[in-house]
Amino acid sequence: MQILMYSAPWCRDCRETKRYLDTHGIAFTEIDIEAEPAAAAEVLRHVGKRAIPQLVLDGEWFQPYKPGRGILYDELDARFGINTRL
Repeated sequence: MQILMYSAPWCRDCRETKRYLDTHGIAFTEIDIEAEPAAAAEVLRHVGKRAIPQLVLDGEWFQPYKPGRGILYDELDARFGINTRL
């Protein structure tokens, strides 16, 4: 699975999403929207707003964060086939 993550250094939710991916050994390519101006435009074109973090999983855009809910751990687990219940 190819995973891209659109993020910015100042974004707390981006850092938490990266921590989740790293903890589970999930390889990804990070795209910093501050360092690559065209990246911010790409996010805007696909989701209609500059909302980060954004993951692109084999071409499918997914925002692993929702205002008021935070990081969507259950949805991330489901997408990556991670069973956290023992």
